[in-house]
Amino acid sequence: MIPEAVIAIEAASKGFSMLSDHDTGRLLRTLVATKPAARVLELGTGTGLATAWLLDGMDKKSSLVTVDNNAELTAVAQHYLGNDPRLSIYTQDGFDFLETLQGQQFDLVFADTWPGKIEKPELALNLVAPGGIYFIDDLKLAWTEEKDLAQPVSDLIKSAWEGQRRLIPKLEQSSEFYCTTLNWSTGIMICTKKP
Repeated sequence: MIPEAVIAIEAASKGFSMLSDHDTGRLLRTLVATKPAARVLELGTGTGLATAWLLDGMDKKSSLVTVDNNAELTAVAQHYLGNDPRLSIYTQDGFDFLETLQGQQFDLVFADTWPGKIEKPELALNLVAPGGIYFIDDLKLAWTEEKDLAQPVSDLIKSAWEGQRRLIPKLEQSSEFYCTTLNWSTGIMICTKKP
């Protein structure tokens, strides 16, 4: 079942092209439901679509912290989800925000933006509690050969491609995490921190 908030946020997000898809949302909901009284961190709130899926799977004792640097987008999330006492929405630079969180631990970290994913992933990985999950999506770009990237490719897309191409093997070879990639949805990687 699709949460009502997801439907409302999709309708309010016309023109925003970076929405998480329903498959990713369902998987996030399923994963967070395995974490009672969870502390959850989302990097890249956008308009709150994935946030709504996460909230739908969380129990009443769980909490979700989400951050995005775009006030116009977080205002949509605040409008549709802001009354949920489990949720804290921040509009701030992601790198600065991650720095303030160092030393804390989260049971699930969904990195869906540059900070903590494409650049300085260690800032997000440091926050994952033992047994906790680091979840990233939109990896199909990384599995595309450079010669097959859409032409002309922007510097931003090329930078994202290069960042993802560096991150995946780093995570797969990590001694701290068990990682699985899924060539499904938008391209998923789920990493669990070893106990």
